[in-house]
Amino acid sequence: MLRRHLWWLAPLAGAAIAGGIVAAVSLGGGSPPKPATTGHRHLTPSSAALSFQNAITAVVRELSPSVVQIQNPQGLGSGVVFDTKGDIVTNDHVVAGGGPFTVTAGKHSYAATLVGAFPPDDLAVVHVSGANLAPATFADSSKLEVGDVAIAIGNPLGLRSSVTDGIVSAFRQGVSEGNGVALPLMIQTSAPINPGNSGGALSDLEGRVIGIPTLAATDPELGGGTAPGIGFAIPSNLAKDIASQIVEYGHVVASHRAYLGIYSGDTGGQGVYISRVVAGGPAAKAGIVAGDVITEIDGKATPTVDALTSVVSELKPGTTVEIGVETQAGKHKSVHLTLAAYPGG
Repeated sequence: MLRRHLWWLAPLAGAAIAGGIVAAVSLGGGSPPKPATTGHRHLTPSSAALSFQNAITAVVRELSPSVVQIQNPQGLGSGVVFDTKGDIVTNDHVVAGGGPFTVTAGKHSYAATLVGAFPPDDLAVVHVSGANLAPATFADSSKLEVGDVAIAIGNPLGLRSSVTDGIVSAFRQGVSEGNGVALPLMIQTSAPINPGNSGGALSDLEGRVIGIPTLAATDPELGGGTAPGIGFAIPSNLAKDIASQIVEYGHVVASHRAYLGIYSGDTGGQGVYISRVVAGGPAAKAGIVAGDVITEIDGKATPTVDALTSVVSELKPGTTVEIGVETQAGKHKSVHLTLAAYPGG
């Protein structure tokens, strides 16, 4: 979620004007040039191509009114109108840092309040009062297949109501956002996802939301720049479930996420340091104590907090796992731990 200004427009426009002045001076007097004769040939697209084009434009007309811009002092992102009461679902990182929040829909802007957020799934809901906003329709994301057409609508770089298209490229588990946040299942799409698209809509050809665009892959070889054609969206089923709970209760009551019951930190790639253990939680019951370092879970290495959260995000509450631990005394031990459900509140 970034705020950028397209300052390059001004110098380009200036260059064009200057070039026009030079040309006008160099022409001097004489008869005005004759109008150029242009060609009249054109291609006739196939009926299938025209049908596909018409389907995309129909999606844009149908869904764009339900995709809004959300702005706070930290920057801007996108949101999707969730219901007729003025609730809007977006990413938690769009509203991170707090308000005041401004929602822009069409030509109108409204003050918005935060209903609630659930950082582990990077989802949040804001509310607008007194606005007649059109709610989007959410599809059943469990029925998606690789190769399905995907259309992203949002406000990349503040360019409102921008549209990109692609396909559903893959489904990925345990995708890490960094900062200890990992999403259990993500839709990978080739539809370009840029800063400001976060919290917007990924749609199918029926104009239904199939996901909430959230991440763009970065390429270290590009200096950390985004990798073209690799974006990620939170599936609509998860977004609808979490948003519905936030709207009803103000917080999440059933996260469906696994939970260790620890407070942790990084050790420079040597494992995850346990700074505190939640009393009565799964780790405490398994005999893990503050000062221990978790090095692996079920044979998967956990050198960092992000690695650990990615592994845990793929597991279900009630699952028993084997955890490799290095004690403060430098001894290695293995413990069996039964995962609990993450307390959403």
